[in-house]
Amino acid sequence: MSATLASPGLSLAPFEPPHPRSLPAVIALLRALLEGDGNLLGLLPAEAYTVPIGPLGWSRRSTIIVNRPDLVRHVLSDPDGIFPKSDLMVNALDPLIGDSIFVSSGETWRRQRAMIDPALTMMRVNRAFPAMEAGAAEAEATLAEAARSGRALSLDLLMSHLTADIICRTVFSTSLQTRVAHEVFDAFTLFERSVAQVEIRRLIMDRAWTRIPQKRHVLDACALIRRHLGTLLDTHLAEGARFDDICAAVIEARDLEGRGFTREELIDQLGVLFLAGHETSASALTWVFYILATRPALVARLRAEVEQICGDGPVTFEHTKRLPFIRNVFRETLRLYPPITFLPRVALRETALDGYRVRRGALVMVAPWVLHRHRDYWRAPHLFDPDRFEAAREHETTAGAYIPFGIGPRVCAGAAFAQVEAVLLVARLFRRFDFHVADPARVRPAARLTTRPAEQIMVTVTSAG
Repeated sequence: MSATLASPGLSLAPFEPPHPRSLPAVIALLRALLEGDGNLLGLLPAEAYTVPIGPLGWSRRSTIIVNRPDLVRHVLSDPDGIFPKSDLMVNALDPLIGDSIFVSSGETWRRQRAMIDPALTMMRVNRAFPAMEAGAAEAEATLAEAARSGRALSLDLLMSHLTADIICRTVFSTSLQTRVAHEVFDAFTLFERSVAQVEIRRLIMDRAWTRIPQKRHVLDACALIRRHLGTLLDTHLAEGARFDDICAAVIEARDLEGRGFTREELIDQLGVLFLAGHETSASALTWVFYILATRPALVARLRAEVEQICGDGPVTFEHTKRLPFIRNVFRETLRLYPPITFLPRVALRETALDGYRVRRGALVMVAPWVLHRHRDYWRAPHLFDPDRFEAAREHETTAGAYIPFGIGPRVCAGAAFAQVEAVLLVARLFRRFDFHVADPARVRPAARLTTRPAEQIMVTVTSAG
């Protein structure tokens, strides 16, 4: 055990949070097909965690996993423009966010990025911090009521509502109604589960660039989310002069020819900011709160840190920079449960990666889930050990093997936002409350569009004492 993992009076042995058991490729394929729950983690064979680059042989389509960090950087940076976002991802997300900045490529992506970049400066953390504080205060009120009544809460829904409220305040200058938050959560859960089931079948059965229409209930779920985004957008379009926020900046954005986004394009781009800004954070925080709820020694250590740095006062923006243990708990959670499990690309032409042949149309898979657990790059890769990120242990980490926010020109623009948000929420909520997981042994991860628990995690809450 790392010496820094121990605090006076605390016993903090490394432990292994839940993850699927690695199986040979053929058995992994059968598991994914038989379970039928759209969990893409079930497709990963044991070999995926050991090779630098190699085939995933369960697909009719040529599918390659890339793990070696320099090759990962090459694929995601894509200097030659031959590894755009995969057709699987583009087709899956089209009814929800269209040809937006998250899935577009080439000149379309460069135009959109240039238009949106000025708006993204409004996600500077010091500017957004009041929205985070307001969201935290709302969550504290919800948790206080739950502690009084003893009612159980869905940890997934709680984190989704909390992060959606914060991003809504940041992007649209308004809080998010509880009803709307629940409808968006339910619709997105249905959407990603259904899409993942289709994508598993497509991976196994179809060739590159095969387009399959989405089912009606999936399209309805996307339409509901887009209607809510459209309502928020229309308020800005009608009263734009009184807003100084991200939505207003995206509305005013123009390209070099003076063209702005159409209404549908605005919903596409705002949908990316809203969904990427809260769904990935909700995924990460669900796992953070689950892990902490099952490890009292971790909670005791983080509370000691908060007391030392913040005393009895509020957790300020400056304080979030001085809470290294909480930050490392978040970083280690992102390592084991990266919100975006897979970053699939497609090869537009035949090429080679350090001599390894890549056919045209091949699916080139960069998987943060795999890279973060690869035996060549991490010591005890499946163990939860937040102190591995301390400066004294930097030599244990392989450069380029940690990419929870991606890498290259498409790296997540909200990385700093997400980290400060997480530190604030963990510090404030665990300072006041204890969380008790109803059935921790049943919790298992599932990778669909994001890395979520396969089933919602139910918790009860008590006041910390």
